[in-house]
Amino acid sequence: MDILKSIEHEQMKNKIPELKIGNTVRVHVRVKEGNRERIQVFEGIIIKKQGGGVNATFTVRKISYGVGVEKTFLVHSPRIEKVEVVRVGKARRAKLYYLRDRVGKAAKTKEQVGARIETKEITVKEDVVPVESAPEEAPAVETTEVVTEEVVDTVTEAPVEEVKEVPTETQETPAEETKVEEVKEEKTETASEDDKKAE
Repeated sequence: MDILKSIEHEQMKNKIPELKIGNTVRVHVRVKEGNRERIQVFEGIIIKKQGGGVNATFTVRKISYGVGVEKTFLVHSPRIEKVEVVRVGKARRAKLYYLRDRVGKAAKTKEQVGARIETKEITVKEDVVPVESAPEEAPAVETTEVVTEEVVDTVTEAPVEEVKEVPTETQETPAEETKVEEVKEEKTETASEDDKKAE
């Protein structure tokens, strides 16, 4: 299925009202005002239907306070709550544009005598219930030879050498320590001799 058609198919309603030209209908429309939502009723005669699929529309005409008002509704719109049939009218053509030129009682269609007033619905698409199917098993593969691979870890042991402490430059050996002490003693002795001479 084409991508556009699949998207349109998702947007379509499962059931739509059966609309006939010339019928007087009551369209219940959801109107949103701010945070609140209410249902507003628009009653009039269906003067035309056009389009198909998701784009199907119908136009309803009424006269309010002497002024003709026409509204076009999308059949699959989520804003339309329901469409009630009030009166079944006679119409021998697909578009009733001639009603625009008429005034008063002439602006109505003749009523079919003895016609049942029924609000029928047409099933466009059925509710698809997802059926859980068992996962397909992979075809069995016949193997004649069994291949086994042995993995052997080889670890080599290396002898560890003993670490010897190497004297660094900062560390002083015992012989050097004695030399430093002797030099200090000599300095203190010469300093004490200089002090005696000064006195």
